[in-house]
Amino acid sequence: MALAPLSVPPLSSLPETPARPLQGRYAPASWESLPGWSSDGLFHVWKGLLNDCRGLMRPALGSLANPARANPRAWQPVCQAAVQANLGPEAEGDAVRRFLQTYLRPWRLEQGSGRPASGMVTGYYEPLIHASRTRSGAYQWPLYATPSDLLVVDLGAVYPELAGKRVRGKLEGRRVVPYDTRAEIAANPARQPPVVVWANDPVEAFFLQIQGSGRAILPDGSVIRLAYADHNGRPYVSIGQWLAHQGEMPLVQTSMQNIKQWARSHPDRVQQMLNVNPAMVFFREETITDPELGPSGAYGVPLQPQRAIAVDPGFVPLGTPVYLDTQQPGGGAPLRRLVYALDTGAAIRGAARADFYWGTGDEAGAQAGRMKQSGQMWLLWPVQAGAPSAR
Repeated sequence: MALAPLSVPPLSSLPETPARPLQGRYAPASWESLPGWSSDGLFHVWKGLLNDCRGLMRPALGSLANPARANPRAWQPVCQAAVQANLGPEAEGDAVRRFLQTYLRPWRLEQGSGRPASGMVTGYYEPLIHASRTRSGAYQWPLYATPSDLLVVDLGAVYPELAGKRVRGKLEGRRVVPYDTRAEIAANPARQPPVVVWANDPVEAFFLQIQGSGRAILPDGSVIRLAYADHNGRPYVSIGQWLAHQGEMPLVQTSMQNIKQWARSHPDRVQQMLNVNPAMVFFREETITDPELGPSGAYGVPLQPQRAIAVDPGFVPLGTPVYLDTQQPGGGAPLRRLVYALDTGAAIRGAARADFYWGTGDEAGAQAGRMKQSGQMWLLWPVQAGAPSAR
């Protein structure tokens, strides 16, 4: 799919927004010091850079509430040069490498005393489920839209030190109280939000909520995206741990496949199992315009399979290209490549902590489920801008 032309505003038109402090320590590095840098074929990296520049050049984020993003004024010369380079979106290899090495500089993320920061790298993906717009037959498990009475309180609007902190709730009289749990929503039809689609499998619908977005195949064969819209503000609780505590299966065996088998064998206890997790994610329907791209991450830019990660923006500003050094799932061969920091997650905290986006479907899900390795990061930053900074 052809990309729309990238528009880069003049530097003078980009506002100087307040700085956001970062927790990381960064040491300048050479391209030669990046392990495996010359072996990365840089497939889809140029298309990723053009999409990333679209996000970087937004003068305002609107409703997006990002704790820290890369400074668009620092990136304006790089994005302007990308337009002038006139490479096609499918460019890869040496031409892309020359551009990156000309306009960017690696900065190693450190944890003090000159030691590289090391963090856990996990994986996530976009599930693919079967669903219907109407409730019938096997399609009995609702995926809800955002409730009309859900309140979102942005604490950072009043307390700058709480930037990015939001509280969800509802009104009871003049008081804001926590929003309904999953169990409360399931038990009270009067409190149930509008349904986007009805899924044919409760466990697949549940795991789609854990991932935050997914695709649904409708009965006529068409495919839509169920994009993350909001959540009820409740903490996540693992149903796998509950099954283990109930003696239903060992914790190490609580894979999606085994949980689905348990649900088929215990249909009368499925809702009880789901209710263990009070958290509920709400969705909105999106048209899929480019099947190669995943959902938009927290930065509002579509995720590219195996070229995007979720990060802790206290260490890596959103919108930053990152060189990641880790291993393939299961601790096999090295996985070393350029990725873009386009997403966040409640469990993604700490220096060099990352969640690697694998793509859509069962194969991507299998890779994501097995990924749990340590990794290191280098932030790729404009040469003229000094050390990484955030706005």
